[in-house]
Amino acid sequence: MLWLEENRKKIIINELLHWKKSRMLPDQYCDYLLALYTEGSQPKEIKKRKNTVVLYLANLIFLLMIPISALLIYFTELSITLQTVILILFISACIFFIFYFSRKVKMIHIPIISAALILLMGSVGFVSEIYPNNERILYVSLVINCVLWLYAGLKRKFLYLWISGALGFFLIVISIFI
Repeated sequence: MLWLEENRKKIIINELLHWKKSRMLPDQYCDYLLALYTEGSQPKEIKKRKNTVVLYLANLIFLLMIPISALLIYFTELSITLQTVILILFISACIFFIFYFSRKVKMIHIPIISAALILLMGSVGFVSEIYPNNERILYVSLVINCVLWLYAGLKRKFLYLWISGALGFFLIVISIFI
């Protein structure tokens, strides 16, 4: 009978860990119930190595998208249309990853940074190609990027985006007047 009781506790503990992971119950409730069933000794949550490897590989791919984008824009003879399409695909992949995994994992910062930098490089490359001698449009494009970074930083409470947007806007103002 003691074995049956231990097996029942393991099943309940595993179910509570699943509920906590999938956010079926608030964390406080799950922690309380886990403390109750484990008699104060919290079990180590079972981490799936496969999921972390996939997340690290995805983040590596997003980090590699930045230099690939720079190579596409500045060092290839591709048409501006093809460059724009490829950069839109890169940004879309970053945004998809951000929204899909934002509630599941806390490693969304690298895709956010990648999307912001690719958008900046793409908009500067596009404006420089379409309007090669017009600095005003380039400044407007840079200001739009900085405003997007400020807005995203304030809305999602990411300090690095807010600082980047404010610093970029400040540097643009200095560049215009000096």
